[in-house]
Amino acid sequence: MSKLSVIYYSATGHGAKMAQRVAAAAEAAGAETRVRHIAETRDPESFRENEAWLANYEATKDLPAATGEDIVWADAVIFGTPTRFGSPASQFRTFIDTLGGLWAQGKLADKVYAAFTSSQTEHGGQETTLLALYISLMHFGGIIVPPGYTDGVKFADGNPYGVGHVTGPENKNGLSEATNNALDHLATRVVSVADRLN
Repeated sequence: MSKLSVIYYSATGHGAKMAQRVAAAAEAAGAETRVRHIAETRDPESFRENEAWLANYEATKDLPAATGEDIVWADAVIFGTPTRFGSPASQFRTFIDTLGGLWAQGKLADKVYAAFTSSQTEHGGQETTLLALYISLMHFGGIIVPPGYTDGVKFADGNPYGVGHVTGPENKNGLSEATNNALDHLATRVVSVADRLN
């Protein structure tokens, strides 16, 4: 049985929902899972006017926050971040920047990695965000396992690099069926590859 860490940053809660869906699918595929959010680095006063952001912050601030040890523990890691101007969010980047010591010891290498993201619009930089994230994972010496078009569900969500969710008005309260199916496939694929490598 492979061990999977789902490590994500979420501002307004979409990433948290995606992470929970990934973890449930991975557990159904036989993995032992650990879900960790990346702690908020912004002062809550700076987003007090954004109700969704504040609500998500309040709901997650006391949960265990991600550390590098969550990666060391795992055979596979699925990361999640919203896209910010076509790149991972600064909070996510700050977490990645804390991993230098583990990287130098080779403790981030030879693990299976994949990722998901979200943006407000359909062409909001999802693919560039995932590709930018994967550059860091290449530096880790990670084994990147994108979903590609390995299942028909990928033709519905259309993202071969990972999973991308559009958070716009039509999806503001939940994940679309295409997103849920794509997250399930991503988790199952990552666990399957990790199992074969163990």
